[in-house]
Amino acid sequence: MGKPTGFMEFGRRESGYRPVQERIGDYSEVELMLDEDDRKEQASRCMDCGIPFCHWACTVCSKIPEWQDALFNGKYKEAYELLSSNNRFPEFTGRICPALCEKSCVLNLHNEPVTIRENEYAIIEKAFELGYVVPQIPEIRTGKKVAVIGSGPAGLSAADKLNQIGHTVTVYEADDAIGGLVRYGIPDFKLNKNIIDRRLKILEAEGIKFIVNTKVGVDVKEADLLKKYDAVCLAIGATKARNLEVKGREVEGTYYAMQFLKQQNKKVRGDKFAEDERILATGKNVLVIGGGDTGSDCVGTSIRQKANSVTQIEIMPKPPEDRLDNNPWPYWPNTLRTSSSHKEGCERRWSLATKQIFTEKGKVVGVEVAQVEWSKGVDGRWIMKEVPGTIEVIKAELVLLSMGFVSPEHKGLLDGLKVEYDNRGNVKTTNTKSSVDKVFACGDAKNGATLVVTAIASGIETAVQIDKYLTK
Repeated sequence: MGKPTGFMEFGRRESGYRPVQERIGDYSEVELMLDEDDRKEQASRCMDCGIPFCHWACTVCSKIPEWQDALFNGKYKEAYELLSSNNRFPEFTGRICPALCEKSCVLNLHNEPVTIRENEYAIIEKAFELGYVVPQIPEIRTGKKVAVIGSGPAGLSAADKLNQIGHTVTVYEADDAIGGLVRYGIPDFKLNKNIIDRRLKILEAEGIKFIVNTKVGVDVKEADLLKKYDAVCLAIGATKARNLEVKGREVEGTYYAMQFLKQQNKKVRGDKFAEDERILATGKNVLVIGGGDTGSDCVGTSIRQKANSVTQIEIMPKPPEDRLDNNPWPYWPNTLRTSSSHKEGCERRWSLATKQIFTEKGKVVGVEVAQVEWSKGVDGRWIMKEVPGTIEVIKAELVLLSMGFVSPEHKGLLDGLKVEYDNRGNVKTTNTKSSVDKVFACGDAKNGATLVVTAIASGIETAVQIDKYLTK
C-alpha cells in the first residue's frame, strides 16, 4: 500500500454533517466532505491486511484496497476506473450505502474502520469535476433487444450492463421520472436528485432508451412486450408495503411512509399539490411506526416540515450498543444505528406493539400501544408476548407506517405474465430466470426488499444471465 503505517499514524476521521439548526431548515444534503489532504490521509489508513474482508462484504465486490491506494497517491483517474469497474453508480452508494465494507474492515476490530464510503463519495465527485466520467458508447451492437421494467437501482444497473455488452436496451418506468427508489424513496437531504439526472444524461448518451409514464401490463400489454423484445428484465421492486391491521387504520392521518416521502420529494422538485392532497407534519405530533432506514427518513422529513414532536417506535427490542458474542466480526453488526435524522430531534422507543388508532371526527388523535417481550420457542422462532399493565396512548395527529415491504405487486404485470412466486411472494427464479421464457428478474422483485448496493449487484448478475441466454 502507499503508506503501510498509515493506520497506526492516523485515526478515523469522518466528514460529519452540517449543523442541525442549519440543515433542518432546508432539503440540501446534510453530509459534508473532508478536504483533499484529509481525504488522502484517511485513504492511507487502508492497511495491507492480506485478506480484504471489505471486498468480501461488499455485494458489488468493489476493489477497495486498490482504489484506496490510488486515492492516497492522488491518482484520481485510476481510482475512478477501479471504483467504477464493479459499480457504475458510486455516487449513489457513496451517499446512502450503510457501508457493509466498513463493518468488515480489519480496523473495525477496534471500532476504527477506514472511511470507505466517504472515500468512494469523494472519488466519484472528483472524477466528475475532472471530466473523467464520460459516456462509454458500445462500438458493436448485437442486434438483440431487451426491455427492463423499472428504473430503480436494480433496473438501471441491469440496463447499463446489458447496454455495455452491446444489446439494445429500453427501460420502462411507470412513474413520471427515472430513478425508482433513489428518486422518490430517499429524501433530497440524503441524495440530491440532480445526482440522478447527471447520471441519466450519461446513460442516455450511451444508447439506453428511457420511457416514463408507462405502466407495462396496462399501457403496454404483456404479449406485445414478449413479442417485441428478445428478453425482459423485471426490476419492479418490492412495493407492496406491510399494512397495519388495527382499528382506525383507514382514517385520515395514517399513511404509508412512501406516500409521505414521495410527495415531499415531488414538492422539493417543484410540483404543486392541492391543500387537501398534502400530507404535512407541520404543527402535528408525528408517530413513525417502524425503526428502519425508511422510518428514519420519515423522521428527518417531519422535522423539516416543522412537526411539533416526532416519535419513532419499533416492535422489536432495542439493539445492543456493541456486538454480542454470537455476532462476531467480520459479519454485519446487529447493533443500534443512529442516523443524522435521529440526531435532529426524535424520541425513539422499542418493544412497542400497536393495538389501535384513536380518532375524533374522522381524524387521528392518538395511538394505543403496549410493551411486549420476546422469547424463543422450542422451534427456535421468536414469540411475542404483551406485558400486562403497560398499555398507553401516544398522542399523534399524523401516523406514518414504515414497517417494511412484503413483496412485489402481483396484480397487473406479474400475474399477467403468469410468473411463479416463491414462498415469500417474490418472483421465483433459477439463475435469475423466471418460470416464463424470456423473462428474468432482479433486485427487490426477486430477493425482497434490501439495500441499494445489493440491488445494483443483482442487476449486474441478471444482465450477465440475460446475455448468456441471448447468446447461447
